[in-house]
Amino acid sequence: MSFISKIIATFFGSGFFPIAPGTVASFLTALVYWWWIHGFAGPVQAGIIVILFFTGSLTATRYSRELGQTDPGRIVIDETCGQLIALFLCPPTWMAVAVGFILFRIFDIIKPYPINKLEKFPRGWGIMADDVGAGVAAGILLRLILRIQ
Repeated sequence: MSFISKIIATFFGSGFFPIAPGTVASFLTALVYWWWIHGFAGPVQAGIIVILFFTGSLTATRYSRELGQTDPGRIVIDETCGQLIALFLCPPTWMAVAVGFILFRIFDIIKPYPINKLEKFPRGWGIMADDVGAGVAAGILLRLILRIQ
């Protein structure tokens, strides 16, 4: 596998963090969103997410095959994509981004029905799909919370 695929699948090496690499990747993604991505228009944010999904599916497939595992903990590009979905068009306040981060982690860890069914897709698609589902669920709940506020 190429070095670039490994870097992408591990979100610049954050997947090698010894404790909770998925949470670390989600946190770093939330920071990147707050500092940079929130300033992009909706179509640009959506484009980043789509590119990340397809690139993540490809690199997750390659790296999981190399490791001989179905869903290795080192692969965290799925958390990156899911976190961006949860924060899509989120106001760039610390509180909103923090709530979006927490909600995404809850949905990603618990994987309630039907999110848990999404990881049944083959290879990198399944690695990515359940986090996409968690991101959508977290994003919807975040929007409801922000609306009530």
